[in-house]
This record gives sequence, C-alpha cells and structure tokens, in this order.
Amino acid sequence: MKKVFIFCFLLISLSSQSTYAQVDKSPEVGVIEHLGATIPLDLTFVNDKFEKVTLKQLINKPTILSFVYFDCPGLCSPLLEGVGDVISKSDMVLGKDYQVITISFNFRDTPEKAKEKKKRFTERYAKGKSDGWIFLTTDSATIFNITHSTGFITKAVGLDFVHPSAIIAISPQGKITRYLYGITFQPIDFKMALIEANKEQPRPSIQKVLMLCYSYDPQGQRYTLDVLKVAGVLILFFILVFVVVYLLKPKKNNKQQN
Repeated sequence: MKKVFIFCFLLISLSSQSTYAQVDKSPEVGVIEHLGATIPLDLTFVNDKFEKVTLKQLINKPTILSFVYFDCPGLCSPLLEGVGDVISKSDMVLGKDYQVITISFNFRDTPEKAKEKKKRFTERYAKGKSDGWIFLTTDSATIFNITHSTGFITKAVGLDFVHPSAIIAISPQGKITRYLYGITFQPIDFKMALIEANKEQPRPSIQKVLMLCYSYDPQGQRYTLDVLKVAGVLILFFILVFVVVYLLKPKKNNKQQN
C-alpha cells in the first residue's frame, strides 16, 4: 500500500508538472493550431499584380501560407529568407507541385510594397518560377478572418507588430494540414508537409513539442530558451526515473533472495 500511495503521489506530481509545461492554449501572441480546419476561401485580396483575387481562385494545389508585414524590423525578412532557402533546396517544383502565398497582416501595406517584396525574394530564390510565390495585401477585416482561421495571433505595438514565426501547409481544398515553426526549414520537413497537404492529411509538428522549452520574447521578436520550462521537463524526467527504479528494485531483491 505504501508503494501504491507513493506511486499515486508521483503521478499527481507528474500531472501538475505536465500542466505547467504546456503551451498556453490562448496566448497573447503565438499560434493556436487548427489542424484539419478549412480556411475561408471566399476572402478577397489584392495580389502583387494589383488584381483582386480570392483564395478559392488561388489555392488549387498544395500551398505554403506565410504571414508577414513588409516593414517588419525583426522576424519577417528572416522568415521569408528561410522560405526562399528551402524553396531553392527543395526537389519539388515551385508553381507546379506547390505554391507559396505570403499575406501581409498589416492593412497599411500596399500592392506596391507587395510587388517590391516579391521582386526581392523571387529574384534571389525563385528565378523563373516567380508566379509560384504570390504576395497579397488586404483590409483589416479580411486580415482578422484569415489569421483567426489559422490561429496566427499578432499584437499591434504602435506601427509595428509582435508576432510568431511559422508557415502553414494548406491542402488544395483549403484544409490546414501542418504548421512548421521558426525561420529556417528542413527540405525533408517542407516536402513532407506538402505531400501531406496534397493527400489532405493533417499532421502535428514535433516542433510544437520543442516549443514547450521556448518562450516568445516580444521586445526582441524572437524565441528564447525558457529556463523554468526546461527545469520542469528535467524534473519530470528524474521523477520518472525514480519511479521506475523504486518500483523495480524491490522485485530484483526478492528474486535474488528466492
């Protein structure tokens, strides 16, 4: 009975530590995954060619969706560079096998800015395939609808924004199938996300688990190691080891006596 009591106590401790280590389900800034949900395809945007388009018109193949704003002093350019880099390394063909749609979440951004931004990144990373990387702007209501539907949460601070860094895989039918976090992406993860999108198969990302150990720094606009969360994970590990050793050791001694 004593062992059972101790074991139950440790399980409660594990449970409380796990709860503490979980990512906030409703963060002020961050990503709430909506895997399997369908984004609103009837939303209207203006593309880098100054044409009004809907997502339904655009999304007819696996699509990588990214959110930025064009005057961002922090994460946005590194994110687009990361997207461009993985495009250049991927063995899948941009514009044929998949496409990338970059949406500005700043209603002040204009199609002119979108055109300039597109030229900068496609000339460097997607020469000859620039039509496969689309840059869009729109009004504040539409921005809210698309970011809300994908769980991408930003916060306005003056004329700038605090925001997460992630890209989202969308199926040809508009279903959210994968989130990839950070500003750099492995070609194999990128390819698998597109394959899953093509099959309409939502898949959780292991990077979401890794983010348990990181917190978003709004001032520095980057992810930083959270010492408290790391300590919580280590405590969980050592408690688990203790439970296993404590429960197995008496059995081993009994066997030796017999």
